[in-house]
Amino acid sequence: MKNNLIKLMILAMASFIGMTGEGQTAYITNAFTSNISVINVTNHSLITTISGPPDAYGVAVSADGSKVYVTSTSASSVSVINTSTNAITNTINVGDSPLGVAVNHAGSKVYSTNTNVNTVSVITTASNTVTATVTVGSAPSGIVVSPDGSKVYVANSGTNTVSIINAAADTVSTTVTVGLYPQGIAVSPDGSKVYVANSHDSSVSIINTMADTVLATVPVGSHPYGIAVSPDGSKIYVTNNGANTVSVIDTFTNTVTHTIAVGASPVGISVTPDGSKVYVANSSDNTSSIIDAASNSVSTTISVGNYPSAFGNFISTATTGIPSITPFAPSISIYPNPTNSILNIKAQWTIDNGQLTITDVMGNEVYKGILSNDNCQLSIVNWNAGIYFYEIRSSNLSERGKFVKE
Repeated sequence: MKNNLIKLMILAMASFIGMTGEGQTAYITNAFTSNISVINVTNHSLITTISGPPDAYGVAVSADGSKVYVTSTSASSVSVINTSTNAITNTINVGDSPLGVAVNHAGSKVYSTNTNVNTVSVITTASNTVTATVTVGSAPSGIVVSPDGSKVYVANSGTNTVSIINAAADTVSTTVTVGLYPQGIAVSPDGSKVYVANSHDSSVSIINTMADTVLATVPVGSHPYGIAVSPDGSKIYVTNNGANTVSVIDTFTNTVTHTIAVGASPVGISVTPDGSKVYVANSSDNTSSIIDAASNSVSTTISVGNYPSAFGNFISTATTGIPSITPFAPSISIYPNPTNSILNIKAQWTIDNGQLTITDVMGNEVYKGILSNDNCQLSIVNWNAGIYFYEIRSSNLSERGKFVKE
């Protein structure tokens, strides 16, 4: 179980890794000035400005930190940036008007949504060529890859759906109906949930990825657009383009706990790997708001290019050499796993009135209780066989995982 949790957290954090040698780095695409602002997240200083591509919009960072992929809506292309030199090294022709872009954890595939032709281009990075084209719903926008790389989720704004692509076969396996005009899309660190920002009904749809069904809909601010998940999976951040705010959703209660005023017409949003800062691209006032996640308030506002969009994951953790990510050490052990009778829960330190919630694969709550000390045993002998998801929350920890009942 510990190894599984470690892998899930590494996969979730890997989409933010870069290799510029400047520390944590944000790559903010500026559509109207056709460039990318490269910002040192530690001190909020501008490292450099990368010229091109035209109408730079979507952005994604490879897991090894060596590449950044940027969509050009007018050129119908994806540009590849070498993060060690901050130079564009390749330009790949894709479908008409690409918006969203995502890269799998292995770094072997990049996916772009081609909004005018209702397709997703699949790029093989070894050759920097399009090796497959997948037909999806109308006007695809945001796109995200599951942590294990097996599925690709596409928000189709014209059909109010999410297409789920089987990454091995490059075909759509199923389609899920969500809210009106979905735009941004994000996946939880453990891959169990997908979050979709529905612009025209001001909501976020939460998809259970085991059942491929919507398990909850959360009202947010006006015209939500970009969406991001905190590294521990406990919070969702949503840019409300029509309200100049960011909604903070608690994933345990599926409710908005804070609404934060930012700049004008926010689009893209990303969270730093330590979860302490949230960067927002404000398209109408050419700024980026930096939110302090602890206080849920804007700590700094910096100037960037004209019409910053940064639609996708645009923050990286960068060092020279091996990326300096502190290895994730889970504080909770669940054993045996699988089990058919007793589930043991053990913490590395005392749980301070921790609340344990367990749900089945359909998202139904099957157990909720309080853990009063650092050890707990739960009898599940009468439960149905299958996969279950747990979440433990207390004043000093928050952790999620899954186990199997035989």
